[in-house]
Amino acid sequence: MSRRIRDWLILWRLPGIGPATFAKAVEAFGDPQAVLQAGEDALCRAGLPAECARAIAQADPALADPDLRWLDAAPHHHVLTWDDPRYPSRLREVPGAPPLLYVNGDPEWLRMPQLAVVGSRSPTPAGEANAREFARELAAAGLTITSGLALGIDAAAHGGALEGGGATIAVTATGPDRVYPARHRALAHAITAQGAVVTEFPLGTGPRRAHFPRRNRMISALAMGTLVVEAGLRSGALITARLAAEQGREVFAIPGSIHNPMARGCHRLIRQGAKLVETAADILEELAPLLDTPTLYPPEAEAPAGGPSSLPTDPEHRELLEAMGHDPVSVDELVQRTGLTVEAVSSMLLILELEGRVGMAGDGRYHRLNAT
Repeated sequence: MSRRIRDWLILWRLPGIGPATFAKAVEAFGDPQAVLQAGEDALCRAGLPAECARAIAQADPALADPDLRWLDAAPHHHVLTWDDPRYPSRLREVPGAPPLLYVNGDPEWLRMPQLAVVGSRSPTPAGEANAREFARELAAAGLTITSGLALGIDAAAHGGALEGGGATIAVTATGPDRVYPARHRALAHAITAQGAVVTEFPLGTGPRRAHFPRRNRMISALAMGTLVVEAGLRSGALITARLAAEQGREVFAIPGSIHNPMARGCHRLIRQGAKLVETAADILEELAPLLDTPTLYPPEAEAPAGGPSSLPTDPEHRELLEAMGHDPVSVDELVQRTGLTVEAVSSMLLILELEGRVGMAGDGRYHRLNAT
């Protein structure tokens, strides 16, 4: 087994060898060991570029040593190759699927029904709360939540799934020995214990711009559908949604305020045919018929995502919430709408924020975090 895995790792680490070239070489010679033993001339006759053929012919067996040391370092470290029965079938069926996966955690989660949850790295408080609550409910209902370990919506989705007692998968754009961003190291450890962190990139690979679209492609391929929570018009989440549609997956989007730039990407997706969703049940209703067995369980009670469902008991606090509406609003606007002083409005906003009813965006305006 060690020798077989070594051959896969050596071939995958060679310069110029991507999924397409790897697949072409294995198709021509049968397996990575035969490819490595074929010789430069035979590789060229098989149609491989001369530079790739030369790199393969001169491959150093020590290339695989870092990966093999990582594999042996912990029982929850795994390398899955195309022909491994644990390799997820949804990913395998996509053209250009990576020939091997580095998995930190339980690889069985990769074959479970998954929903990708993606969105902005700089969401509004309401968007972050929505991502967390949708993920919590969907994980509790039986879906594994898949995302990219990024700041913002990704982190909220992973956290919500963990809070819901379900599993979550983080697909990363670095090697399995790196966590990016570094502040998510504790989150990555929690995901490893209650799901899996997976990547196609070898040990030592740092974050590179070109790797993130490949990560997004894997996120959408692993899942039955992709939910976009909040996204600007130039967000990478829209790339994930486009890839999901191209791969024949479902695409869902949560609508938002017309004044929220982070909602414009979702609105574009809805115009393009994405399914508008307001509750977790909307997603479960769409995905349940796609399963071989009914494993999804709708939440017992329908409650709006994003915060407490009951109104505050203090009448002035209720009045302030009603004056806020459901769009971002500044303190000055609230003063004008309510006739209260700046000090009174600021004090009530602080209390409502501590109660989880409102949140402050980066521009200093406030959002309601619940739909009541």
